[in-house]
Amino acid sequence: MKNVFYVSLVLIVTPLLSGCYSTSEILSEADYGSRATTSGKKTVADLSIPSSTYVFGWGSLPVGLASPRGGTTQGTPVELALARKLPLVEIAAAASSFEKDRAAILSLAGDYKTSFHFMETLGLYPEHEPTRPYHSWATEEIRVLEDRRDFISLQHTLVMHFEMDDGSIMAPMVMKHWRQDWTYEDTDLHTFRGSASWSRESREPESVSGGWSQAVWQVDDSPRYEVIGRWTHDGNRSIWTGENSWRPLPRREYSVRDDYDVMEGFHRIVIVPTGWIHEQNNWKRVAGDASEAPEYRGHELGIDRYERIVSPSLDRSDSYWEKTGPYWREVREAWKAVYEKWDHFSLKSKVENRSQFEYHFEYAAKLEGGEPYDPAKGAAFARETIESFLTEAKEKAQY
Repeated sequence: MKNVFYVSLVLIVTPLLSGCYSTSEILSEADYGSRATTSGKKTVADLSIPSSTYVFGWGSLPVGLASPRGGTTQGTPVELALARKLPLVEIAAAASSFEKDRAAILSLAGDYKTSFHFMETLGLYPEHEPTRPYHSWATEEIRVLEDRRDFISLQHTLVMHFEMDDGSIMAPMVMKHWRQDWTYEDTDLHTFRGSASWSRESREPESVSGGWSQAVWQVDDSPRYEVIGRWTHDGNRSIWTGENSWRPLPRREYSVRDDYDVMEGFHRIVIVPTGWIHEQNNWKRVAGDASEAPEYRGHELGIDRYERIVSPSLDRSDSYWEKTGPYWREVREAWKAVYEKWDHFSLKSKVENRSQFEYHFEYAAKLEGGEPYDPAKGAAFARETIESFLTEAKEKAQY
């Protein structure tokens, strides 16, 4: 039964988890809408918005391109939480800039309806043709995994209630999603350099004074990108803006494009009364050689909306983390050792025809299914799995 469960899990999540953290191919709002209406004390999703009225597009797009691509599976309707003044009031009341920053970061935690919107705005080559916008959504819990004052780790977990063909709602499916780590005045980063490679970037203390790095990790806790940015708090507005940086392509792009391999740009996080917004300004770049003039293929804008919800309940994530948390802790520790010892490394896409997330998720699925956890075996499996995917390292890891 455990093997059947894992096979089902892989069939459902492989399109989602292959080297990115986007909820691609999971949920669609073609018949769901993204507006909300308020009635009494409840805010509910408006089901009346057809995809043909998708606003974040080009008015001159041909028929067939005006509506977004994305997930096709329908999820249960959600009840949105009412807008609130907190945490903006709490952030403003904090005694110092450092405490305001901490309050803003901690406010990112909660239960959300998360929607992803991306639109390619231009092309920089003669044969460029407009592409369909991208839109998908999911229900997601974000929990504080660790808080050491100058370091905060936030873990995202998908808790998805799927609607079946007969209209019934299946039991929620829980999946570990991406993670974001925040470090105050971080001078030791590993930044993405293209071609599935990461290199150490040492920063002078004065260049990161008052700043926070955001390190984003894939669903299997392998690295995605890391960038320095700064929070600004002005009245009821709190914004984190990252420096220009490189990021790997998300699945929504590499599954349909092969003419570029780097997302270059800046992004920012804005705290709002209903949750928070992640804005992206991305140039589509060919990595190329450092000595050559850069080649850009196009540009896109992205808006990810994290809207707090009242229902459905996302509490099933607690059970998942109770059973699998010790193993994922060992995975994080193994990556910490890699970062401490290696100045540069690359990652293989597959080992024995399997992606890294498949190894880790299979192990975690056994624990979720009730198999007792052996700490020594779990730690060894995590280290050996990660090491098998590493290549081109300047120093061999000594585990």
